[in-house]
This record gives sequence, structure tokens and C-alpha cells, in this order.
Amino acid sequence: MMFRTVWFAVILCCGAVGAEVARASPRLWEALRSGEAVALVRHAEAPGTGDPAGFRLDDCATQRNLSPDGRAQAARLGEAFRRQGIAAAEIRSSAWCRCRDTASGLALGPVQVAAPLNSFFGASGAAADSTTALRQLIAALPAAKPAVLVTHQVNITALTGIFPRSGEVIVVRRDGLATLGRLDAGG
Repeated sequence: MMFRTVWFAVILCCGAVGAEVARASPRLWEALRSGEAVALVRHAEAPGTGDPAGFRLDDCATQRNLSPDGRAQAARLGEAFRRQGIAAAEIRSSAWCRCRDTASGLALGPVQVAAPLNSFFGASGAAADSTTALRQLIAALPAAKPAVLVTHQVNITALTGIFPRSGEVIVVRRDGLATLGRLDAGG
């Protein structure tokens, strides 16, 4: 009997958490649609960590790239944005191919490369300056249109303290100083 009572309590607790996430998502999507907030997207699935030694930004063949699942994930994420009424957005991306390919795969508009979204993986001393530049980029985005920034885990973690999964969306206020929530829209 004790086991059933504990199990029932766990189910109720998990249901409440799930309900809270469900209630939070519409608010986050509305913040993105209205321009109150910006979507920070960790690039879609790209197996591995970092990049191979000697990689070059001008040669995708030297980098860690999206897997077929990652390309599909980016397309699903773009579909999720469109289902939520965001058919076009200001799209900024890191110069890394996996970020540019994720941004293009969203199919929400032309992609512009923005240096503040570039990875500083392996150069942790650059975190403070990079995060300041990212906040400035977010604050300077046009407020009249939804904005989606595709970047790397290290950039998102430095700004928000959140370690996002591949393809996860972190919703931040336009000043870049407050995190409003997380969306795992791309699955």
C-alpha cells in the first residue's frame, strides 16, 4: 500500500510539472512573436564535441557538421516556429557550418552571420567579452520582428547559465539579462 501511495504522489508531481511546462510554452511563444524576447538556439545535432584540430571556418569539410538527424531536427524546429505563428524572423548565426546549416534549415528567412554568436570553446578567457558582445547584439536587434539566434552551447551557457541540448531554444529578454524559459520545439 505504501508503494502505491508513493507512486501516486510521484505521478501527481510529474503531472503538475508537465502542466507547468505546458502553461509556460504559450507565454514563451507569445514573447517571441511580440518581440519582447529573442530565441537563442543551440545548433541542431552535430555528433562529437568541439572541432577537429586544424578546422577552418571557410571549409565545412574540416568542421563537425550536422548529422542527417540534425538536419531533420532543424527542419522540425522551423515547423514548430511556423505552427506558433512565426513564419519569418531576423535570423543571425555563428559562422560555424553547423550553426549556419541549422539557421538555414529553420527556413524562417535569410541568415546573417554575426561574430558575437561564434564559439569560444577552448578559449574560456574570451567568455566575458563574448557575452558582452552577445548582449549588445540582442539589444540591437529590430524589435518589430521575431529574432532567432543560432549559436553554441558555450555561448548560451555563459549568457544564461543553462546547458542547452542540441536544437533546444532558450528564450531571453531583449536586453539579454533575463532568461524567460526553455523550449524543446525541435525534438
